[in-house]
Amino acid sequence: MASEISHRHTNPVGRFPILDVQPVVDGGRWNAKAFDGELVHFSAVVFREGHDALATELLLTSPTGKHSVLPMTPGAPGSDSWHASAVLQEVGHWRFQIRAYADDYETWHHNTEVKLAANQDEELMMLEGVALFTRAASEKDRPKANATHLRDAAEVLADASVSPKARFAAVETAVVKKAVQSHPVRSLVTLSDEYVINCERALAGAAAWYEFFPRSEGAKFNQKTKTWVSGSFKTATKRLPGVAAMGFDVLYLPPVHPIGVAFRKGPNNTLNAGTEDPGSPWAIGGPAGGHDVIHPELGTEKDFRNFVKAAHELGLEIAMDLAVQASPDHPWVQEHPEWFTTRADGTIAYAENPPKKYQDIFPVNFDNDPEGIYQEILRVVKHWIACGVKIFRVDNPHTKPVAFWEWLIGEINAEHPEIIFLAEAFTRPAMMQTLGKVGFQQSYTYYTWRNTPEELRTYLLELSRETAAYFRPNFWVSTPDILTQYLQYGGRPGHKIRAAIAAMATPLWGMYAGYELVEFVARPGAEEHIDSEKYQYKPRDWEAAEASGRSIAPYITKLNQIRREHPAVMQLRNIEFHHSDDGAFLVFSKHLPAHLSPTGKTDTVIVVVNTDPHAVRETTVRLDMEKLGLPDNAVFEVHDLISDQKFHWARDNYVRLDAFAEPAHILHITGKK
Repeated sequence: MASEISHRHTNPVGRFPILDVQPVVDGGRWNAKAFDGELVHFSAVVFREGHDALATELLLTSPTGKHSVLPMTPGAPGSDSWHASAVLQEVGHWRFQIRAYADDYETWHHNTEVKLAANQDEELMMLEGVALFTRAASEKDRPKANATHLRDAAEVLADASVSPKARFAAVETAVVKKAVQSHPVRSLVTLSDEYVINCERALAGAAAWYEFFPRSEGAKFNQKTKTWVSGSFKTATKRLPGVAAMGFDVLYLPPVHPIGVAFRKGPNNTLNAGTEDPGSPWAIGGPAGGHDVIHPELGTEKDFRNFVKAAHELGLEIAMDLAVQASPDHPWVQEHPEWFTTRADGTIAYAENPPKKYQDIFPVNFDNDPEGIYQEILRVVKHWIACGVKIFRVDNPHTKPVAFWEWLIGEINAEHPEIIFLAEAFTRPAMMQTLGKVGFQQSYTYYTWRNTPEELRTYLLELSRETAAYFRPNFWVSTPDILTQYLQYGGRPGHKIRAAIAAMATPLWGMYAGYELVEFVARPGAEEHIDSEKYQYKPRDWEAAEASGRSIAPYITKLNQIRREHPAVMQLRNIEFHHSDDGAFLVFSKHLPAHLSPTGKTDTVIVVVNTDPHAVRETTVRLDMEKLGLPDNAVFEVHDLISDQKFHWARDNYVRLDAFAEPAHILHITGKK
C-alpha cells in the first residue's frame, strides 16, 4: 500500500490542475510534429476550486531561444478547456508549457461590480483595489509606464472624497485595462510539464507530389524487331518541365535499381514474362548490383545526379523509392542468405499478400541479423543522400519492424534533419499512426476509398483534429496499383472531383502519371489498372493529349496555383465543414486570420464540390459564419478561382454544379458587399 500511495504522488497535480495538454503524443513519449509555416492549435483543460478568476497562457520557446507568451481563450462553457493558436516559422525543436494563474485583477473587478450593484462592502472593495494595483505596480518585470498607470489607479481608488461607484468608474479606462491585459496581475502561478514540437521544413508538410516511371519517358517500340528501347534519365529529363509547369513540388520515382530476371513478372503480374518485359521495379537486384546501383538501361549514377540537378533547377525535388526487399538475383541473396526466411523445404520465402503472390520478391527477415540489415539500409540511404536525394518514399513499411524505422529515421534525421520519409502503408490504423509517431514525416491514407461527403467529413475531422500532431496525411488520388471504382466509372468529372478535394482539403497531395489524361478502364470488382505500368513500358504522347483537349493538366495546374497563392489552403488543422441540403455536396472552408497569415491579410477559401460525377445537382449551402470569421448577417463577395466568376454570398446560398462542366466552386472571399 505504501508503494502504491507513493506512486500516486510522483507527479502532483499542481496548485491548479492542468490536464490533457495538446499537441502531445502519448504523454510526451514522442515529439509532436509541425512544419515551417504550419498553424498549430494548443489546448489544455485547466480549472480551479471556487469562483475566483483563472487565466492561462501558452509559453512558446523557438529553436533559437526566442520566448513568446500567448493568452489562451476559454472554450465551450463548462468544458474548462483553453485554446491558443500559433504559426511555427522556424525549423527545429520548439518547447512549450501551459501556465495557469489566479487572475487577481479579474477576480477583484468582477466582485467589485457585483458588490457595488448590491451596495455591499463598497469601501472594502476600494481598499482591496488599492492593494491590488499597488502590488502590481511594484512587480519587478512590469514596464515603467505600465506601473505608473496602475499607481494612478490606486490613487483614484484611495480618494475617499469621491463615491466608490465614481472611483470604480474612473479606473474603468482603456489605459488601465490595457495595462492589466498586457501584463496580467498573476498569483499562484502553476506550470505544466514542458513538451516538444519538432518543426520540420515546409516540404515535409505541404507539397504536391507527382509520380512517373523514368523507363517509360522516352521508351520506344521497334515494330520491325518487336523490341523495346527503355527510356532513361536523359530522356526522362525532357518531361521535367511539364511536371514543373503543372505546379508540382516533388517528383517521385519508383525504384531505379537493377531488376531481377528470376521469376520476373510479365504484363498484369503474370508469370510468363517475355524477353522484352522489363519486370517490376520493386523486384530489386541483379547481376549489375542492388539498392546502391542505377539500372543500366536508365543510365549511370552520373546521369541520375544530373537528373536530380535538372529537377532542382526547375523547383522540383526528387523522391526516391526505398523498398527493403530483394529479387532472387540480388547480391544480398548470395552474400547474406541469413537476411531472408528459409522455409521448411529449404527454399527462400517470397512475398505474399494472399491471394496475391510476388514470386519475384524476397522479403527481408529483420530478426535474423538486425545489426547487419540495419547498417546496410543506413548505408544505402546515406549513399543516395550524397547523390542529392532528400526525400524517400518507403514501400510497405508496415511489413517491417517499427523499431527499425524509429532507429533509421532517427539516425538519418539526427545528421540530416531535412530528409523526409513518406510511408506507403495502406494498413490498419494503429500501424499507420505509430509509423507517424516514430518518425515518418508523411503517410499515404485511406482517401482513395473515402468517396461520399459523409465519409470524407468524418475522415478529415479525424486527420485534422485527432491525429494531426503526429500523422501527416498525403492524399494520393491514384497510384500505379490503385484505380478505384469511383474513378473507373466517374470518368473526367470523377478525376476532377477527386483532384479538387485532395488539393484543397490537405496541404499534401499526389497523383500518378496518366491521371491528367484521365486514363481508366472500367473493370467490375477490380481496383487495379489494367496493363499496369509496374510490369511494362507505357510511353505517353503528352503534347498530343494536351492538343486534343482530353488532358485535365490545365485543371491540375490551376489547383496547384491556388494552393501556392492561398496560405489558408496549405494548412490541415484549420479545415471546417458546412451544411448542404443535398447530401451529395461536400462543403468545407479554410480560414486564416490576418495575424496568423504570412501575407498579413486574412485568407478565406470556401470549397463546394458536387461529388456525384454523373449529374447536375442543385442545393442550398448553409454556412457557419463564425467559422469564416464573419458576423451571421454578413453579405460578402467571393471570387471563383476556377471559373473566374464573382458572386455575392451570405449565410444561405443557392448552388448549381454540373459535374460534366465544373464540379466544384473554389471561392475566395474578397471582401464585404
